[in-house]
Amino acid sequence: MNAQKLSKRLATVAAFVPQNAVVADIGSDHAYLPCYLVNQGVVTTAIAGEVVKGPYDSACHEVQREQLQQQITVRLANGLEAIHAEDGVTAITIAGMGGPLIASILNHYPQGLDGVERLILQPNIHAIAIREWAIDHDFMIVDEAIIKEDGKIYEILVLERGQKPLSELELLLGEKLMAERNDVFVEKWTHEIAQWHTVLKNIEKAEQTAAILAKKQQLLTQIEAVEGVLA
Repeated sequence: MNAQKLSKRLATVAAFVPQNAVVADIGSDHAYLPCYLVNQGVVTTAIAGEVVKGPYDSACHEVQREQLQQQITVRLANGLEAIHAEDGVTAITIAGMGGPLIASILNHYPQGLDGVERLILQPNIHAIAIREWAIDHDFMIVDEAIIKEDGKIYEILVLERGQKPLSELELLLGEKLMAERNDVFVEKWTHEIAQWHTVLKNIEKAEQTAAILAKKQQLLTQIEAVEGVLA
């Protein structure tokens, strides 16, 4: 992977960046994504934010190697603090972290969201944390994708401002992903159901306290609901 050819995961993220957006890629690592977006003519300016010195240096090196210093600004900063008001950022990408961490980044510096029209978020795990964040912060899921690359499954969530309630099942699975129910979605949740059954077996061996019984019922209800979607 490089700034000319992205991984399938990052290419899917890139596909959701609006034409002519001013994009901030938070946790940019090598800055492959913003460099790619500029090289492809999707955006003309971008911010690459990194909180760790090593990846920050890598991002600076890549931007220089691609000769994009005039279009891409690399900043060493904590999360959305890499975004300055004068940047006029309209889209934010955050990829390759857990859902709860992405949500915490969004919460840490909310003024970084001022003027932002779209969030493209790719959690490695616990995408539900992002859907819950969206509900609580007047964003709604306008698109979703689920892909498999190198044996790993990834979800990409696209948020824009607005309100749309989601059921508990939609929060867990994703409304649009449930409707599409592609092969990767079925694989992911078939595996999750198998893991839940393993947890249930272990629960049966434990002392059947009120808390254990409640957990058991929760899992049984969840398994039944997800199996209903997959059927």
